[in-house]
Amino acid sequence: MRRLSPWLVAALASGYLFLYGPILSLVIYSFNDSRLVTVWGGFSTRWYGALLENDKLLGAAFLSLKIAAVSASGAVVLGTLCAIALVRFGRFRGRLLFSAMTSAPLVMPEVITGLSLLLLFVTMQQLTGWPEGRSMLTIIIAHVTFATAYVSVVVKARLSQADSSLEEAALDLGARPLKVFMTITLPLIAPSLIAGWLLAFTLSLDDLVIASFVSGPGSSTLPMVVFSSVRLGLSPEINALATILLGSVIIGAFAAWRLFSPSKSGH
Repeated sequence: MRRLSPWLVAALASGYLFLYGPILSLVIYSFNDSRLVTVWGGFSTRWYGALLENDKLLGAAFLSLKIAAVSASGAVVLGTLCAIALVRFGRFRGRLLFSAMTSAPLVMPEVITGLSLLLLFVTMQQLTGWPEGRSMLTIIIAHVTFATAYVSVVVKARLSQADSSLEEAALDLGARPLKVFMTITLPLIAPSLIAGWLLAFTLSLDDLVIASFVSGPGSSTLPMVVFSSVRLGLSPEINALATILLGSVIIGAFAAWRLFSPSKSGH
């Protein structure tokens, strides 16, 4: 068995420390008894109890989770339709423009996306009266807009590798297109749909810039609340909330690994 070079081990350790060191320090200081997040005052779980009494922070967290779940579901639907149109419909008039518009949010600066959506919502409200002000609805629409591009890329990559002869055979045997999609296409692209949903959920949960443009009073997401708190002084309660979210992600990833890992029974 080939031994790793000490320089390679040192470089690997430095890389992991650079990536995960700040996260580890955040978890450690969530159990800090001191209110100062940079001064260790002893082990304590007092800030987890204080977090349960912080209605503002918990409300922003629940709002962000709700927005992320709804926007990710909408992005999966629209992104899947875009991917099917680009992969299965062949060459059609306007295909190049449609592909460019679908991929534009991937390279568009978030400031431009947020500002353009804000101007769109303001204009629509003046012309039609909808949407009425900025709220959770406008944040969801904005997140669906840019998350659709990411889902489309993931699903398109999977769909382009799928064997289209199965769908053609089903059509030749008399199956309707909807039946073919539900029984053949959908199971083939199911892993990409799950991956796209998780990616869109993460992007929505993490977004700060776009949500700052399209949100209104009473619709502050968790990144917005955390950012405003950091400007005034970081609270240990934020460390506690971040540790809970990190633990949830680790548990979810471990559960998914156990669920989808190959059987170790020797079959």
